[in-house]
Amino acid sequence: MIGNTVRVIVDRPLGSYHPKHKDMYYPVNYGFIEGIIAPDGEEQDAYILGVNEPVKEFVGKIIAIIHRCDDVEEKWVVAPENISFTKEEILEKVFFQEQYFKTEIIM
Repeated sequence: MIGNTVRVIVDRPLGSYHPKHKDMYYPVNYGFIEGIIAPDGEEQDAYILGVNEPVKEFVGKIIAIIHRCDDVEEKWVVAPENISFTKEEILEKVFFQEQYFKTEIIM
């Protein structure tokens, strides 16, 4: 999947809060890939990095997969075509949510 171009529908834009966990702030755009079902039975979740304003949808390249060792889900990391991030930079940007899981970043 890494390197593929996908369209992310953003349901939690940058600057928003989680609908159930009101103290969880989203410092990045977060959404899902329509039509791709993840192991949890829901559409595949994705973080969008490198876009510094709230968006409703975004087309970009999958640059990494965050594998949760203690959960059934994986999160895809999507960025603009010309932007790259290190594993450390990715972890720093998604820590707000991934801090609750044992994760491995696959690039």
